[in-house]
Amino acid sequence: MHLPLEGIRVIEICNVAAGPFCGMLLADLGADVIKVEHPEGGDTLRSWPPLSDGYSENFASLNRNKRSVTVDLKDPAGVETVKRLVQESAVLVENNRPGVMDRLGLGYAALRAVNPKLVYCSISAYGQSGPRAQEGGFDLTVQAMSGVMDVTGEPGRPPVKCGVPLADFSAGLYAGFAIVAALRQADSTGEGVHLDVPMLGATLGIAALQTSEYFGSGRDPVRLGSAHPRNAPYRVFEASDGYFAMAAGNNALWRAVCETLERLDLFEDPRFATPTLRARHQEELLALLAPLFSTRDTASWLAAFAAAGVPCAPINHYSDVLRDAQVEHMGWVQPLRLPNGVTTRTFASPLRFSGEGPPIRRAPPALGEHNEEILGALGLAPTDRK
Repeated sequence: MHLPLEGIRVIEICNVAAGPFCGMLLADLGADVIKVEHPEGGDTLRSWPPLSDGYSENFASLNRNKRSVTVDLKDPAGVETVKRLVQESAVLVENNRPGVMDRLGLGYAALRAVNPKLVYCSISAYGQSGPRAQEGGFDLTVQAMSGVMDVTGEPGRPPVKCGVPLADFSAGLYAGFAIVAALRQADSTGEGVHLDVPMLGATLGIAALQTSEYFGSGRDPVRLGSAHPRNAPYRVFEASDGYFAMAAGNNALWRAVCETLERLDLFEDPRFATPTLRARHQEELLALLAPLFSTRDTASWLAAFAAAGVPCAPINHYSDVLRDAQVEHMGWVQPLRLPNGVTTRTFASPLRFSGEGPPIRRAPPALGEHNEEILGALGLAPTDRK
């Protein structure tokens, strides 16, 4: 399979999630991603459990299709090593606090002098400039700062974070998207660019419905649990043996729900005549629907609504969804051999190009596994590889 980013070399100087996820997206699409790690321990994620014979499964999930070299960036020889790598690279991705790369001598200005066409992508909590630029941040604090935690959870209950680290991963997605666009520009102009990808901005970017609700109404969005502010029934419901999700997002689907429940009187009720009205009166609607749903089990309701064409789903554990027939059909779960010889599984790229998914070409690397292969090719003696 010909991958769209073949021939693009990327230098990744990143830790944990946002940057490594961006790097993996590029690697999955064919880029040669060289992960630069500290000789003592490498990426912090390498120590995160679960560990399979000492190798982190979390690290493996974000670092396939990459090569690893160890370089001490606080050593002048190490800085020169990175500059040598940058000469032959199209992209550099880093997710350090703003100013760190400049102090190391590896900021955009320094590396642009080495490679004017370089696309240099900086991922940080708040951005490269401004009153918060020097503040550190993690997914939790960005979820709190961005408003995500304020709209997540049940009404009247304390705020909770989304269980998936969406601030980290949305920043990684924005970074990957921006890099691909910038590569096209660099090819046409011969000039590189410094991309500034703030986690806060990325998290606000994916909250377009919430920010527009505030701009349009002057009111803050509120915590609704699984419910929707502008549509109903569109939430999690309780059956006799557990919970299921059902989304009747328009009047035709609402009629199908009422027919399934044998309650066409609800369809004719003026309080529930439109999605907006149903959302406005959704607590009254829930009070009417809840007793009906409690009479049958989850499987029965899912089958009934599926037969009526109403979107619905079980509340899956990850162990459930990773065995789902659709996941199996798409081939998303793939075997992955770790450097220590252990074979595990991973969730591969969900993308398809003319029906084919990008392959896992390389296992996640051992720390410094490719020192000789990459640094030796530059003619660097072992003493220079710091």
